[in-house]
Amino acid sequence: MPIDVDIAIVGAGAAGLAAGIFAAEKHPNCQIVLLDGAKTIGSKILVSGGGRCNVTHERVTPADFYAPRRLVKRVLQRFDAQATVRWFESLGVPLKQEATGKLFPLSNKARTVLQALIGRCEALGISLLTKHRVQDIVPAQTGFQIVHATGHLTAQRVILATGGQSLPKSGSDGHAWTITQRLGHTLTATYPALVPLLLDETFFHHNLSGASHEVTLTTRVVGKTIDRRTGSLLWTHKGVSGPVVLDSSRFWIMAHEQGQPVTLSLNVFPGQTFDDVDRWLSQATNQAGRKTVVAHLAERLPARVAKALCHHVSRTPEEQRTASSTEEPMAMLDALLLSQLRRPQRRALTHTLTDLCLPVINTHGWNHAEVTAGGIPLEEINCYSMASRNIPGLYLIGEMLDCDGRIGGFNFQWAWSTGYIAGRHAADSLTTHPL
Repeated sequence: MPIDVDIAIVGAGAAGLAAGIFAAEKHPNCQIVLLDGAKTIGSKILVSGGGRCNVTHERVTPADFYAPRRLVKRVLQRFDAQATVRWFESLGVPLKQEATGKLFPLSNKARTVLQALIGRCEALGISLLTKHRVQDIVPAQTGFQIVHATGHLTAQRVILATGGQSLPKSGSDGHAWTITQRLGHTLTATYPALVPLLLDETFFHHNLSGASHEVTLTTRVVGKTIDRRTGSLLWTHKGVSGPVVLDSSRFWIMAHEQGQPVTLSLNVFPGQTFDDVDRWLSQATNQAGRKTVVAHLAERLPARVAKALCHHVSRTPEEQRTASSTEEPMAMLDALLLSQLRRPQRRALTHTLTDLCLPVINTHGWNHAEVTAGGIPLEEINCYSMASRNIPGLYLIGEMLDCDGRIGGFNFQWAWSTGYIAGRHAADSLTTHPL
């Protein structure tokens, strides 16, 4: 079978572009082609980080990913965050570090990243074929036959970098998993991750859209805490978002999809317990003067949030039940002076402030998910080369694999690292391990 190209890379996203560049730099004379089903490539890069592209993080460890840590470690050791910084500087894209540890291009424009990657591919003579959606890959005696939307080609090595199912409009709709399964790989259950959550429309979030503050979110499955994390929460018209919500979303959606009882609760005073907050409120009532409960909370929370939480307590039957039967009905907390706050009201408010159950009904789904949880198990890949353990000459990288990172540039780092390893090994193997 005549060979059209040495290396065919399916998917021209972050991982695929990196693989092509590193392969061409390792073996300048080999013929490399990148095939992508989209009309224009790089849409995920362009929308990431609010259009700025969070390239990596100052510190990336296996603990930042959901996958077997020993295998993730093998990958990250080969091409770490510092190597990424140096690489982008060599591409003419210096990075800057923000207070959160995230690294962005100095230009603050994701297009700078995409143009640098495409420009390097062109300089190295890599062919970029858009509107070439790959439909099948068939192993042959001396390589692979790749069937695509406009015909077919043959290649000695194939690197699959088509992504998962997140942002399917970009072309990553999971189709390549079907191809890999036909080739003998397995697929773990897949879920949208790093995705905003939808709340029951009767909840109070509608009027808080745009408000942001630090919280601790706790996810409990069948009553057991499986995740607790602190970070910034953003209220939206339809629910909640922000870094802490996006990171928590994978745990909620996985349990929900598996039919397990799952709850997500909110503590608006991170690091403080029920007793801490109750004591703070109790002490304040003795020296409050004419300060209202809302005004007191607003010293530590956005005013809109403080008022909404007070109103929520006032209309919650639980708050009424905390009062003894001999007491009069409680006044609305959002109009109450702090000095008038009685013990039952205070404790009901404290419970809301430290353990408010969010009525999550769903996520925003694949169209808004930043990454996919699940995919091809890392155990089926040689993590020193990213080569398939099942099919000689086949490599799998990036989001196709069952490894997703938390928000903050970690998933891009996974793309660069796996692309580096696969690209260099595929190029090397053309002479050291011919099929």
